[in-house]
Amino acid sequence: MTAQFATNLSRRAREMTPAQFVDDLRSISFENAFNPYADRCGLHDSANAPSIRSATISAMVHAATECDVESIWIGRDLGYRGGRRTGLALTDDRHLSAHAQRWCVQAARPTRGDVVAERTAAVIWGVLSCINAPVFLWNVFPFHPHEPGTPLTNRPHNASERQVGEALLDQLMTLLKPQRLICIGNDAAAMGRRLQSASRVLGVRHPSYGGQRDFVNQLRELYALPRSS
Repeated sequence: MTAQFATNLSRRAREMTPAQFVDDLRSISFENAFNPYADRCGLHDSANAPSIRSATISAMVHAATECDVESIWIGRDLGYRGGRRTGLALTDDRHLSAHAQRWCVQAARPTRGDVVAERTAAVIWGVLSCINAPVFLWNVFPFHPHEPGTPLTNRPHNASERQVGEALLDQLMTLLKPQRLICIGNDAAAMGRRLQSASRVLGVRHPSYGGQRDFVNQLRELYALPRSS
């Protein structure tokens, strides 16, 4: 993927539809990155997993365009225990149904075998379950970057991946018109500030690496929820 490709994505943002947005998602390929809307994991996916994940995200984006989206919560990348499997940011197998229900859509499970949990997803949904506002979940890089030759690992996205992710987020914001961005971690906050005025971008601590308590309390304060003890 080149910088010109990211530029072309951004240029199309002003006339984007949910179907075109998902088509763009499906068209993207990076070395050492799993695209859950186009790629199939031979170990864990059902036969039609990419189509299932594409249909789910398409239905959610379409539903979100028909309401007043309060915010987009932005993480960094899909993880191998969460979004690689579900195709949904900050969501693991255990929270797939809850995520779908928030947007009144049907979401079949695209994976086989045991249900897999992800710690970050558990923290996110522990807070989100207390919030009724329309919140859309996304990532700086909406795919799963992994180490070469070891697909079930996580690595940070690189600069070219970030460029494409930024263009896709620009498209998504054009579609959803959120009131604000809530950026989880430094990478998300940096991207948010590039795309939105500072008054509409709120950065919070990422719940991993000892940040869980800070994250929970920051979100509880933002949404006027009782603080955890």
